Amino acid sequence: MKKLAIIGAGGMAAYHINGFRAGGAEVVAIADVNAEAAAKTAAQHGIGKSFGDVAEMFAAMPELDGVSIIVPNKFHAPLALQAMQAGKHVFCEKPPAISAAEMAELKETAEATGRTLMFNFNNRARPESYAMRGYVNDGTIGTINSCQAKWVRRAGIPGFGGWFTNKALSGGGPLIDLLHMIDLGMHFMGYPEPAHVIARTYHDHIDNKAFKGPWGIPDNAKGVMDVEAAAHGFVTFKTGQSMSFAISWAEMNEREECSCVFQGSKAGGSVRRLFGIDGLDDTAIDTCQLYTTENGLQVNRDIKVKLDETMGRERSAANFVKTLEGEEQPLNTPTEALALMQVIDAAYESATTGAPVAL
Repeated sequence: MKKLAIIGAGGMAAYHINGFRAGGAEVVAIADVNAEAAAKTAAQHGIGKSFGDVAEMFAAMPELDGVSIIVPNKFHAPLALQAMQAGKHVFCEKPPAISAAEMAELKETAEATGRTLMFNFNNRARPESYAMRGYVNDGTIGTINSCQAKWVRRAGIPGFGGWFTNKALSGGGPLIDLLHMIDLGMHFMGYPEPAHVIARTYHDHIDNKAFKGPWGIPDNAKGVMDVEAAAHGFVTFKTGQSMSFAISWAEMNEREECSCVFQGSKAGGSVRRLFGIDGLDDTAIDTCQLYTTENGLQVNRDIKVKLDETMGRERSAANFVKTLEGEEQPLNTPTEALALMQVIDAAYESATTGAPVAL
């Protein structure tokens, strides 16, 4: 049984703990710079040890096989490097890093140390995504030519002046925070190599508290608000495939939507969630559909799957454990994470310069 530890005692830790346990691992410790928070979360989840320092944890527990990292984005890469250099496998929250250069270093370190490095791209682990990937793999869809990736919110800024809105700590706003659908679209398309990116970012409403989300972190009146509120763009790939994306925390949309819609040479498809007023309440709508022709007729086929209210978060963590045990293939790889961060970097560069960026 693999022995795993959690770095970061925030609310997301519960998903990792539950997922690791479901995958057959033992969660033996929690570390957080706030030692009191680490101890509290450990007690809540029946975990025996807690630490206020990661290096101290590694020294005290050489038996650790791996860790998960759940901290502000700036610290993803440094902690992942520290863990791999200490001989630990790593499961890290998204984004993989705050730049492609950081991600490249992570990839090189994983290869040099022989450690497994994975990221919580949890939307790949949703039942809808597993089902749709099955149609991709069996040839039903053919080649996916184009894709529309969307995660838009009407009022979803995760706190004012906290680390989410501080570019030095977060790497950016919703584009890097809600990169899930861009990743999912590239996942369905076979993760083609990006060629060009053109994008624009918008800052309307970023300092308007009427657009604050119902979750996130407390406001900090003395904090920084230097990230975008929305990003829109277009990606071409060296295979000839293409993707448009729309990502926002605060924008005049009907309601919050995360969706990946694509058009293939044999069939199209969509994985879509329309959130309710309070998130996953009774007004939320989940759909998974395949668009094809049968007997010369246009057919929209509803794909029925079990609802996963964790949006794949626990299943994604379980996949990390099963990958370490050799029971499953990893849902994502460092090579894919690097391509994703190259797209994110290029989108921000294009938005700054006003010109397309070649990769």
